[in-house]
Amino acid sequence: MARQRKTAAGTPNSSDKSKSTASTSSRNENSSSSSARNKSTSPKPQPKSSYNRLFVMTQWRLLFGCCCLIIASYFGYVGYLETRVNTPYDDNKMVSKAGLDVPEQYWGSYRPGTYFGLKTRDPNSMVVGLMWFSALRLRPGGEGIRHWCEIGDNLDQYGWNYHDGKTFGIQRIEDHPFTIETSFVKFPGGRYGGDWTARVTVTNNIRDSSESLSLIWYTAMDEKTGGILTTNTHSKLTGIHGETPGLGEFKLEIHQSNGTIVHQSYLSTVTPNLQVLRQVVMSHFRLATDKQSNQRIITLPGDVLTSSTGEIHQPNFIASLITGRPPFSIDISYQSTSGFSVSELETRSGPPIKEKYTEVLETKRSQFVKTFEENFKLKEKGYSESDIHFAQSALSNMLGGIGYFYGSSRVQSIHTKDPVPYWRAPLYTAVPSRSFFPRGFLWDEGFHGLLISSWDVGIELDIITHWFDLMNVEGWIPREQILGMEALAKVPEEFVTQRNTNANPPTFFLTLKMILNKHSHGLMAKGRLGILDRLYPRLQAWFTWYNTTQKGYLPGTYRWRGRENFSANELNPKTLTSGLDDYPRSSHPTDDERHVDLRCWVAFAAGVMADLAHLLGRDDSKYLETHYYLSDNSLLNEMHLSPYTDTYSDWGLHTDAVTLKRSQQITPISASNQNIEPAQKIRVTLKPPEPRFVDSTFGYVSLFPFLLEILTPDAQPLAKILKQIRDPKILWSDYGLRSLSKSSPLYMKRNTEHDPPYWRGQIWMNINYLALKALHHYGSQPGPYSEDAKRIYIELRHNLVKNVINQYKRSGYIWEQYNDSTGEGSGCKPFTGWSALVVLMMAEQY
Repeated sequence: MARQRKTAAGTPNSSDKSKSTASTSSRNENSSSSSARNKSTSPKPQPKSSYNRLFVMTQWRLLFGCCCLIIASYFGYVGYLETRVNTPYDDNKMVSKAGLDVPEQYWGSYRPGTYFGLKTRDPNSMVVGLMWFSALRLRPGGEGIRHWCEIGDNLDQYGWNYHDGKTFGIQRIEDHPFTIETSFVKFPGGRYGGDWTARVTVTNNIRDSSESLSLIWYTAMDEKTGGILTTNTHSKLTGIHGETPGLGEFKLEIHQSNGTIVHQSYLSTVTPNLQVLRQVVMSHFRLATDKQSNQRIITLPGDVLTSSTGEIHQPNFIASLITGRPPFSIDISYQSTSGFSVSELETRSGPPIKEKYTEVLETKRSQFVKTFEENFKLKEKGYSESDIHFAQSALSNMLGGIGYFYGSSRVQSIHTKDPVPYWRAPLYTAVPSRSFFPRGFLWDEGFHGLLISSWDVGIELDIITHWFDLMNVEGWIPREQILGMEALAKVPEEFVTQRNTNANPPTFFLTLKMILNKHSHGLMAKGRLGILDRLYPRLQAWFTWYNTTQKGYLPGTYRWRGRENFSANELNPKTLTSGLDDYPRSSHPTDDERHVDLRCWVAFAAGVMADLAHLLGRDDSKYLETHYYLSDNSLLNEMHLSPYTDTYSDWGLHTDAVTLKRSQQITPISASNQNIEPAQKIRVTLKPPEPRFVDSTFGYVSLFPFLLEILTPDAQPLAKILKQIRDPKILWSDYGLRSLSKSSPLYMKRNTEHDPPYWRGQIWMNINYLALKALHHYGSQPGPYSEDAKRIYIELRHNLVKNVINQYKRSGYIWEQYNDSTGEGSGCKPFTGWSALVVLMMAEQY
């Protein structure tokens, strides 16, 4: 309309020329008449050339206006694209109840990166936790103070022996020569999440040893909201009292439960953040002489609240140092003192301590053991008491590894020049490893959910809803969640930024498939079907994101993004987004690559979407069509079955003739006598790559049509897969299926001169679980390979379970991966993320 009005006010068009001429003539006559009356000379009519100039000028103005509009629209659209990466999916959050709305889960061991720590599911939670040290083992720089779970601490063992994910936990820590047991029990009540009691017990495993151990129990504020102050308990051990918006008024008391306390002191000060608690404590250590023993001891100075300018601050960090001679124990009781009526306060006795706490803890432990057997029936299956205790510990470490994080990710899209912050949000999630990966990982969490949902489907649905609240408007979820200062402190800078082009295997569909198969009736009975109904639109967006952003050049093909930016030092460009990191793909990444595992993930996801749509009474036709299309074995074979090896593989620009060689380095004469580091090894291509199947590599990726049960029970390639699985020269070992065939060119090869092999031969429990699940499936289906599948299933399950238990008994840990030649654990420890799926293997729950 604006352009039309502008045209009417400007030069007339040709169709209105006669009207314009008449109008002009009339105006000239009136003008002439007026001039005559005023005895002035009439202006001369404008020449025709003036009208032409006016017309041209108007056209230029119109063109300029259109250009300005186009430019403004372009920059507006670019700005819109820039904002999409950090715009939430919508304002209707999946987590409908949070914080104090779920009082029974308000407090918990939600700090998995610490050896023992508690916090609330509140963005501004107060945190409490434990440090310890032996004065004989303390070193400069704080080495010897235990706080965060660190592989470098070289503890003999640590982990939860019992943990139900909600109300209690018991953990054993072996730090030679000491054994430290930590435990807690929660007691609901009131408006602020109730009370709890924690206990720390120390024993010395060396007889007649007089070595003491110092415990540091601390309280810190995650954000500077509310206040805490020191107080003394009846035992003269320093406690605190305080008030925060999320906790109301409360008090925390430390009690000597038994044994001998040699010394007690405290520190009340200000800390900038939770990253530096250990450093703050260490910087305030003082040496003093104990009056009773006349020995030199380490103490804390008390209140340190005055700044360099003389200003007095309110403390946000209080640490109580308690040195004892083992065996000794302390109880820490937390009591909410607001949110109750006067009569309730008068009748409250507070959380139990000492003998009463011991009784409550034993009741909780007994109930856990009973529920565990009801869920997994390992005693019924004939497992020994020690094997059952191992399985209980594996599950407990998974549940005790659930954390609550709050913060903002750093993300980037192709439309943003620099990384931008995601919105601040909470995440309730299990973690793969308390020592090395104490944060949320998208593809790990789908495997975690298989075990967690088998124990408590309510906890798992809570985790899923938190994850899907992190979905942006595009349907993308960042694959690694680094939320909060404690989580950020554990991550190298190069891995912090998450890019919205990059995916991760959509393993939550594995969890949803298990929930639909095992708990569909329970979902309806407990009113949880509404959660899935609200989740469904986000699952649709998530599936669409995979099906569009990760599609390949040809119909029905898919390609993992993220391989484009690789260095010359890599033997084979990594595919971190696939979850299989350095597993060999095509040697020279191009947009024409076809990744067979991703195709199978999308096919599997489409099938689960169809199942869920049917359960919810929605139209499932679109997802069924996609599932049947991508699962069509003939089309799958056309795109991914090598005619030369008759095995499934990727397709791309590839050559096996690559090697790492040290680049030549010219040494200046002036520097000939100096120590010069050798040049790095770089990749050298000995034979030009060509478009082909990557069929010289056989391993986990080759199995995906089998692992995700895409193959029909009578499919001819299934026979060869079963044969290759069982062949010791290919994937079979006495400890599980290795990730890469011994005959593959990159078997156990370093990807750079500094990076050891990762997915190039080692045994991984998550893929072995999928293999058992598939063998169990094909063994139960009528077909020509059913008996072979059953036989291999029995052997593989035996090997996996036996080795993981043996390695746990030998080393004290469940590991990230296992050596295919010796069965020994390798990678990081403890890794009770997907490696804890051994519990489901023992229970035969798929």
